[in-house]
Amino acid sequence: MNFEILKNDFEEGILTVTINREKALNALNRQTMLEIRYLFEVYAPDLEGLKGVILTGAGTKAFVAGADIKEFTNLNAKTGAVFSKNGQDIYFLIENFPKPVIAAVNGYALGGGCELAMACHMRIAGEKARFGQPEVNLGIIAGYGGTQRLTQLVGKGKSMELNLTGDMIGAEEAYRIGLANHLVAQGEEVAKAKEIINKIGKKAPLAVAKAIDCINAHFNEGKAAYKKEYEHFGALIETEDTKEGVAAFIEKRTANFKGI
Repeated sequence: MNFEILKNDFEEGILTVTINREKALNALNRQTMLEIRYLFEVYAPDLEGLKGVILTGAGTKAFVAGADIKEFTNLNAKTGAVFSKNGQDIYFLIENFPKPVIAAVNGYALGGGCELAMACHMRIAGEKARFGQPEVNLGIIAGYGGTQRLTQLVGKGKSMELNLTGDMIGAEEAYRIGLANHLVAQGEEVAKAKEIINKIGKKAPLAVAKAIDCINAHFNEGKAAYKKEYEHFGALIETEDTKEGVAAFIEKRTANFKGI
């Protein structure tokens, strides 16, 4: 596969991947998701001497501002569930990757972008980073694992608040509640991620891979909840509220939800 959207820089054992859709605030369209799958399934595993992967977004405004909402307009319950599960499967590739994967969050990390950051093993937040799961504003829920990983990282109460209100939080709050591992000056996100990967790179590679596997295993009992998430995403995508929410987003107006 030729990378049309991901810009990859492999230097001194570190693969830095930049999602390069700056004009769209690096929103995740189908092509981007296909490339992320290929990167973690085929490309990165074949890189000799790989110590770790850094994910970041092009420009200074966004890491990933969310999914490409225009792609929601033709989904029904069945295709919506498949859409959600596909995203989950891609993010499991990241979560289970045997080398450290770090999100260098340089701006908005919303919806699918927040979920992408949470699928990484660690998150470095620049001062202008903003995190949130605003799907409820569209009449749907997080579909790429956001209901699960946010709960794992920040606890049930805060996850409930963020998933139900759709509110954004800043970098300092994200760091305070454990969503971000480190808070750094704007522009220093990738440098900090490289520092951590280089430190891990001096450890035994097999031990690192097994540690990742064991830590993830702690949450394996909750895998059925990911299925519930994509099933509910699919069911909601057909509701009148979601159609209204998506239309309102595209038309840049306030949605009028009716509970149908």
